[in-house]
Amino acid sequence: MDIQTVTEFFKWCSIINGAMLIISSIMLMYATDFVYSIHSKWFPISRTTFNTAIYSFIELFKILFIFFNLTPYVALVILG
Repeated sequence: MDIQTVTEFFKWCSIINGAMLIISSIMLMYATDFVYSIHSKWFPISRTTFNTAIYSFIELFKILFIFFNLTPYVALVILG
């Protein structure tokens, strides 16, 4: 595998995961009640526990996105 292939891989990983992060963040900003109603049907969860869990998930996803997708892509673009 050459550096161009790896760069393209990380570029598309960053685009796809970034879009997923943006979509999930927008859904939580504007449709929190809808998302909570769906999850509360599946799991017996209080509203405060749901808010803590879902925002912790978004924070973790953002950190993992930056660490495993965006940072390697930027490093490869700088090297390439």
